[in-house]
Amino acid sequence: MDYTQKMLRDDALKGKTIVVTGGGSGLGKAMTKYFLELGAKVAITSRNLEKLKNTAQELEKETGGNCFPVQFDVRHYEQVENMLAETVKEFGPVDILLNNAAGNFISPTERLSANAFDTIIDIVLKGSKNCTLAFGKHWIDKGEKNKTVLNIVTTYAWTGSAYVVPSATAKAGVLAMTRSLAVEWAKYGIRFNAIAPGPFPTKGAWDRLLPGDLKEKFDLSKKVPLKRVGEHQELANLAAYLVSDFSAYVNGEVITIDGGEWLKGAGQFNLLEAIPEEMWDQLEAMIKSKKSVS
Repeated sequence: MDYTQKMLRDDALKGKTIVVTGGGSGLGKAMTKYFLELGAKVAITSRNLEKLKNTAQELEKETGGNCFPVQFDVRHYEQVENMLAETVKEFGPVDILLNNAAGNFISPTERLSANAFDTIIDIVLKGSKNCTLAFGKHWIDKGEKNKTVLNIVTTYAWTGSAYVVPSATAKAGVLAMTRSLAVEWAKYGIRFNAIAPGPFPTKGAWDRLLPGDLKEKFDLSKKVPLKRVGEHQELANLAAYLVSDFSAYVNGEVITIDGGEWLKGAGQFNLLEAIPEEMWDQLEAMIKSKKSVS
């Protein structure tokens, strides 16, 4: 069987309403598309409303589903509450929260400013906390049951990884929150699980993370025992299962989908030890030039 094929039956998410943070592009978009194909109504969120609208229109055309774009910033709790209210107004009760919004960059930690470190912490950890708390309080106050939170973490959430320390720190916090609330909020009918993906390249994110010819110099597929990177549909299949009722007895789990990468060598970016100081200078200049253009 082709591992890029769709896994669940067509109506597996029929009647479900899902919120996907960071759903306008990349892996968030891939998961959203499959959710729509399985019958769910999906609200996609980010700070870029134009990108969200374009994605929503594209996915509705491709799937025939209902995709609702909502602009907000995960770093601000009141904006999360407003996003939830808008989604409920549009679709009715929300069943599933997928905390997918993230930020990352590679750098020696001593080169990071406190603000740069905080930026990643605020998006990944604080953002996931804000969404989880707002949705959880809403569900508990309303007495709504059979709800699911799915968090996207990373394998270096438990191993750590050099050169992506803010991301590793934030993702470790999200993983701890996942496991903690899986126990505490189970009595309210809320399940928590997480996915830890290995390399699933997306053009935007990976171009920013490894700009220029660094993608060729540091071919992450060579670190994977299966000798390939992940296909987006593989991740979408797993996410769809974990938010569906088929996984009703799965709670507090983190599922790794990385082709065995972390077992082969803990710390996804430890190989960057080989980069000389001069190349770090060039990399910083390239990243700054990309920011100034965008």
